[in-house]
Amino acid sequence: MATTSKQVALGALLISVGLVLAGCADKPGSEGWCLAQKEIPKGDWTRDDTRTYAKHCIFEDSAIGSDAWCQNLDETPKGKWTTEEVAQYGQYCVVK
Repeated sequence: MATTSKQVALGALLISVGLVLAGCADKPGSEGWCLAQKEIPKGDWTRDDTRTYAKHCIFEDSAIGSDAWCQNLDETPKGKWTTEEVAQYGQYCVVK
């Protein structure tokens, strides 16, 4: 029975480490994500990766959290912001 307890504890530890590491990953569309994505062979990208990269990384300073992105959002009426943009603005433009 001690072996089962150790296995459960090890499993819980591995899951916890995985969740912590996943929480540290750059958000898709952010500057860090764009830089990391450039290092990954394009054949390994998912359809979502391709869309996100095209939307946020191709045009200079359009990555979420870039100075130009924050300034563009500043110039957009707050009533037109999406819920996701509000959260991203707080994370990338207010808390830097």
